[in-house]
Amino acid sequence: MLEQELRQESNRVQAIRMIGFGEYLPGEPVTNEQMEEVFSIRKEWIDLMIGNTSRYFAVDFKRGTVNFNLTDICTEAAVRAIEDAGIEKTDIDLIVLSTATPDHLMPATVNLVADRLGLSHVRTYQIQAGCSGALQGVDVATQFLALGTYRYALVIGGDVCNKYMDLNRDFKKLRSSEIINYALFGDGAGAVVLTNDDRDGLEIVHIQNRFEGLGKKPGQIMNWFGAIPENIQELSKRDIRKQFQSANEDYKAIESSVPIMTKEVLDELLAIMNWTREDVTYYLLPQLGWNMTKKIIESLGLDLDSTINCVQYTGNNGNALPYLQMKKLQNKLSHGDKVVCVAIESSKWIKTGITLIYKEGCRQ
Repeated sequence: MLEQELRQESNRVQAIRMIGFGEYLPGEPVTNEQMEEVFSIRKEWIDLMIGNTSRYFAVDFKRGTVNFNLTDICTEAAVRAIEDAGIEKTDIDLIVLSTATPDHLMPATVNLVADRLGLSHVRTYQIQAGCSGALQGVDVATQFLALGTYRYALVIGGDVCNKYMDLNRDFKKLRSSEIINYALFGDGAGAVVLTNDDRDGLEIVHIQNRFEGLGKKPGQIMNWFGAIPENIQELSKRDIRKQFQSANEDYKAIESSVPIMTKEVLDELLAIMNWTREDVTYYLLPQLGWNMTKKIIESLGLDLDSTINCVQYTGNNGNALPYLQMKKLQNKLSHGDKVVCVAIESSKWIKTGITLIYKEGCRQ
């Protein structure tokens, strides 16, 4: 209780608010009908197993070309968030970027984005994470802004899956365990501008970020290497693909654990805030796939109208999703609205969550 009181007192002294939102989804939406044409994944199967109706890709599978990289889409999302906040690029004091799919091991993608934005002498940090990374980025930026040394922070989250794809493969011959990822995941980027200035925005009240996978098998593994060179003997290629898959998911573990962990995070956040579920105006829940999200909403007994969802149209684009939800929420907010956002990462089981209250400021 003392820790909660101290946190609330600190927020009263130096409140941090989200004041600008941006998103970027590359290319045109890829429908389930198009997925059936390119990958031979039956539309009915996608509807039944995943529930998403479209997704966006940074690659053109028909032409076998990469049209966007992570730097491209994160820069565009950042520009839109800065414009939405009504500030200049040069006002940004700090940039934090989270991703599971950086363009390179080095240089860090966050620095490539800073260069594209024309910013120098700015603090930059990059977080390597899955779905939890978006709120981790907000957490890092909030700590700096709370000190009062900086005024504006730009937080970006994005992912592109093309580096894990061999565009020359015959997708129609892929195993179901491989092909499901193409229907479930998509590419995209989102961004938010934070400030300690007194502006209209979503005020951050509490952030939770906690690892809880001690002794538990990972639900998702993604490796660094890309496509296997064609000059390797066929037997060796088969052995390598079997032993070192670029992506490996335990969907049964994800399906059973994520709803439970979501409820645990939600209950803890409500207890910390002394809120009931009825007090919360909007819920931003994990967006693994639309069918899974619907199950989470139903298991929590929430009204669908109180939840903000986008995965059915955007696909699961990892670090971008919470920002896409916030962007969708933006025009619905009124003074005093309470918001709870939860993101669960299954890679090694990380719980993240944030509570927000929309406040009208004195200065515009």
